[in-house]
Amino acid sequence: MNIPREILAALPVPAEACRETHISWVLLAGPHAYKVKKPVTLPFLDYATVEQRRFFCHEELRLNRRFAPDLYLDVVELAGEPAVKMRRFDEALRLDHVSSQGDLTGAHLAQLARDLVAFQAQAAVAAPEFGTPGIIRADALENFDELERLLPVEAPLLTRLRAWTEAEWQRRSRDFARRRAAGSVREGHGDLHLGNLVLLEGRVVPFDGIEFSADFRCIDVASEIAFTLLDLLDHGRPGLAHWLLDAWLTWSGDFDALTVLRFYLVYRAMVRAKVAALQERAPEAAGYLALASRLTTPPAPTLTITCGPSGCGKTHETSRRLASADFLHSVRVRSDVERKRLHDLAPDADSGGAIYTPEATARTYARLAELAEAILRAGWSVIVDAAFLKRAERAAFRSVAHRLGVAFEILAPQVPREELARRILARRNDASEATVEVMEQQLQWFEPPDQDEKV
Repeated sequence: MNIPREILAALPVPAEACRETHISWVLLAGPHAYKVKKPVTLPFLDYATVEQRRFFCHEELRLNRRFAPDLYLDVVELAGEPAVKMRRFDEALRLDHVSSQGDLTGAHLAQLARDLVAFQAQAAVAAPEFGTPGIIRADALENFDELERLLPVEAPLLTRLRAWTEAEWQRRSRDFARRRAAGSVREGHGDLHLGNLVLLEGRVVPFDGIEFSADFRCIDVASEIAFTLLDLLDHGRPGLAHWLLDAWLTWSGDFDALTVLRFYLVYRAMVRAKVAALQERAPEAAGYLALASRLTTPPAPTLTITCGPSGCGKTHETSRRLASADFLHSVRVRSDVERKRLHDLAPDADSGGAIYTPEATARTYARLAELAEAILRAGWSVIVDAAFLKRAERAAFRSVAHRLGVAFEILAPQVPREELARRILARRNDASEATVEVMEQQLQWFEPPDQDEKV
């Protein structure tokens, strides 16, 4: 479908290029971009009349200004046709391109996670008709109905993935309902893949959220983050996927999301497979099916704890493990973060040391054990990043692993006292508030693990 010439003629400066999708044209003209909606009707949207297109232009402006107010400027008229006026940006700064160039970093994703958590905390809770277990099941199975028609050659794999989806939905139905009742279904972005994230002045900014379907954007926050995680896996960046999930959990504390996250990851893979199949890109669709299949067969969960005084490298070692992982199957729980959360403090807040009492420490370890068990039961491996200076503390977590029938490991980095002090003094922007004096006290009561504990 060609864009009408009168629209092109109405631009304030001539268009240098036109980017076309199946539902819109984006005209690049000088410092601005103009998004014009096509007069189309599809099963999931209706842009048939100019009044409808104008309404959805205003919706696009409203919804996307929540994320990118400096990017989304206005709705303008071009020869009687509404268009969303945007500030133009360098397309090389989209995160799919940044990732392909090898320039996407953990720092980028940590900032995105923090901003996304802040947005999700204040986003409108969806109306009761959105995010029900029944809707979730219907949306998931609709993907299979389409794919079985479009890709009959993949019938055996689709049959297996459909069976897994049905079984996992049945197993997680109460979790979906609980999260909806708790307000986890919010009006979000709806299409948060790497191609809809851009680096603007060094910050990752979401754009091009879905305006045409409240069903697509009024979703569980776990489904929202799942799309970005899935896209990182698709780009071959599992370490960065771990980094994003770790930062999102750090700032949200929503470890309950892990009960449904694997379902949503598979769902997102199936959506991408369906889109590729509809556009007759069968090899790409097959790749998403293979990714979905791998997501349904994670390795057996394991429980790992760290051990050692402040400055010994526990957090560095767990970060290294997450960053070097070959797939998305582990999460980390940090005692410094969860201790602050128990006292209603942000991860980067300074408590002044008031929360480091024996009672607070006992409460923190109890919370860590509770989280570790819940994460393991949800089918994820967990690394508990804490000092674990006492043999009894370590034994309690070994008992959790034994009771759940999962493998148990202790990470105990060995570092000279002088190096401990140097590292502590060099810390910046870390959740830990430990000082050299605290480290010296820790060394006095430290009960290092003996050989029997390491077996």
